[in-house]
Amino acid sequence: MLLNYIKQKQKRLMESQVDFYTPSGVHVYYKDPFHNGEIDLEEIIETVDTRIPEHLRSEMEMVIVGWFDEFEERDLTAFYNDGILHISNAHLDDESVYTDIVHELAHSIETPYGHTIYGDNKVKTEFLEKRQLMHDLLWQRGYKAPLAFFMDPEYNEEFDKFLFEKVGYDKLSQLLQGIFISPYAPTSLREYFATGFAEYYLDSNHNFLQQVSPQLYKKLFTIQDIEKLDTY
Repeated sequence: MLLNYIKQKQKRLMESQVDFYTPSGVHVYYKDPFHNGEIDLEEIIETVDTRIPEHLRSEMEMVIVGWFDEFEERDLTAFYNDGILHISNAHLDDESVYTDIVHELAHSIETPYGHTIYGDNKVKTEFLEKRQLMHDLLWQRGYKAPLAFFMDPEYNEEFDKFLFEKVGYDKLSQLLQGIFISPYAPTSLREYFATGFAEYYLDSNHNFLQQVSPQLYKKLFTIQDIEKLDTY
């Protein structure tokens, strides 16, 4: 009886999660079904299409749901590569899926709009100033690491582990209030931009982002308008 119930439930789950194309032409493919069969990816992507301007979605060609080795190896729930957004099927709810999609969209536009985002170094300067302040605060609390470690804007696996494993995001969240919008934002310049992008489109009230990261906010405000982007 229990085995039949499980098989029927799995069948309903598979039937509710089928491949489809969005109105904007994005192919959504289920390599593996979501563990939570209540997640409505079609509705989530419809929300993304409604809230985020088309030109900021243009690089995403496909979404694949499933389990990939990168998720375990790099402790991820999503990643973007060559037009394809990979989403973990272990997500618990719609909100976490939506957040990951928006975050990865930010990475997708770094190539076509990289000069606009980073060319004047304003976002980079703001980021490194915050990194230096973070170094000083951590040093005072016994987390000794050289300043040069903090002044490299590129992703560094050793630095990532230092923040995640040695310091811990719970402690960072308390320590960095008013400096970074999240404990993940200091990871690298690219993640600083992506977390800000996600915050911009997750919260329609931009006061927090504008107050904490004013240069990043100005950049996000610029790139959302394709007319301003073309003449920037």
